[in-house]
Amino acid sequence: MSKVIRIGTRDSELALWQANAVKDMLEELGHQTELVPVKSAGDLVLDKPLYELGITGIFTKSLDVAMLNGDIDIAVHSMKDVPTALPKGIVQAAVLERANFMDILAYKDNQEFLAHPEATIATGSLRRKAQWLNRYPTHTVVDLRGNVNSRMQKLNDNDWNGAIFAAAGLDRIGLEHEHTIGLTWMVPAPAQGAIMVVAMEADEEIREICAKLNHERTEICVTQERKFLRLLEGGCTAPIGALCYINNDNKVVLKGVLLTVDGSKKLEAEITANLGEHQNLGVDCANSILARGGKRLMSEVQNASLPTHVYATKKLTEAQKRLFNNVIGVKSDDFIRVSMNRLSPAKLKSEFQNVVLTSQNAVEAILSSVSPDELKFKNIYCVGRKTKRLIENKIGPVAQVKSNSKKLAEYLVEFIDGTEVTYFCSNIRLDDLPTILMENKIRVNEIEAYETKHAKIEVDDSVEGVLFYSPSTVDSYLQNNSTNKIAYCIGETTAEHARKHFEDVRVAKMPSVESVIELVNENYKKKN
Repeated sequence: MSKVIRIGTRDSELALWQANAVKDMLEELGHQTELVPVKSAGDLVLDKPLYELGITGIFTKSLDVAMLNGDIDIAVHSMKDVPTALPKGIVQAAVLERANFMDILAYKDNQEFLAHPEATIATGSLRRKAQWLNRYPTHTVVDLRGNVNSRMQKLNDNDWNGAIFAAAGLDRIGLEHEHTIGLTWMVPAPAQGAIMVVAMEADEEIREICAKLNHERTEICVTQERKFLRLLEGGCTAPIGALCYINNDNKVVLKGVLLTVDGSKKLEAEITANLGEHQNLGVDCANSILARGGKRLMSEVQNASLPTHVYATKKLTEAQKRLFNNVIGVKSDDFIRVSMNRLSPAKLKSEFQNVVLTSQNAVEAILSSVSPDELKFKNIYCVGRKTKRLIENKIGPVAQVKSNSKKLAEYLVEFIDGTEVTYFCSNIRLDDLPTILMENKIRVNEIEAYETKHAKIEVDDSVEGVLFYSPSTVDSYLQNNSTNKIAYCIGETTAEHARKHFEDVRVAKMPSVESVIELVNENYKKKN
């Protein structure tokens, strides 16, 4: 070829090393070349984790534009950074022989921290973070961005225990750290360690030249890894790993993994096929994961990547989270922490004429101290249908149930048998019931059955709504947060308490978590 082949590359040390490797190979074939360095958004934006930038192909986009504009003839990429779908008109021209695909941990001093519950590890990769937390759930993982040299310098400058790197990247630029461990248990990113050359589809001459650089066995393996990735719709926003290799028996083996962002859940699959019959290996491996809960897990990952629109003051189950519309970002935590008090068995075995139970926690506290057949409760009055069901399943009949404490107190004033009640309550409770009863000459004997503690949780100002399930959750929220949000409430008692502080208060049709979620969905359906 008479013209000079213009090689597009990022201008980091690693990217230039890779581009120079391609340059040398082309010149060995007798071609003239020149490097054309181009900066990418991934190199320019260093203050956010990659998965938060929301740009597909953040390290390749600028080179794609340069190629489509005719400024370069080929581009050289770390293949793991390349989206599975290339821009129209650009095609894969060659894959170089794969280097070390492994992730390694560079660490300080010694490895003792691996056995400790507390340690800090740095990485900018969601995949590495998820797999590390899956293995070491009590550790802290912090974000680490920049080129290889700057990331290594940040490790030295900070008090982290270690940082995770791609072995191939360190090897290629000759950057060594005094202490490293190969993370053989960590599944690498699809195509990690491989270098990819892309060209214009219409430029047959360039494609023919680049084809001579292609390493067939590497291409076979990375193709299946990327098929796996494409079917799971991953990329930078999902913790996905895949590794394919050809063993000594000419069997093609593919292992894939999908995790939640926090590493708490992991799905794995490993499939083998004969070389020559391996074309669907990536698809089969992905389908195996999808069939065993992968769709649900991907939904969780998608939700985790959304901005948080609403915050629930009670930890939601995965089934409850899936009830939200898929455009709504949700976080949840227990704003109220409950601990049962040890109640006197002798006292509980006494006869009680009228017992008042306003929560399931009170019922659980009683049952944790004595067996149900030892209780001598003549009349039981309660608040809430769920509390009623629990009492009837575990203790006995309920004389009367009301939707809130105030209504129950008003009922007791009219219909109580006698002038005294025993009220099993928390250390934190509303005053409505005891106040109304005492004003009407009914004696209230309070037994503190459980202790309620407010959790000091801060909610980001960008959150638009908060889900409340009791007046106590409202009080706990107010300790550290503002009221410029929508208050979605499980019932009228909670809503009445919320109205003292929030301007926009909305009440669920039914006193259930699911009904509160339905209320949130209705609101966002109207907005959209």
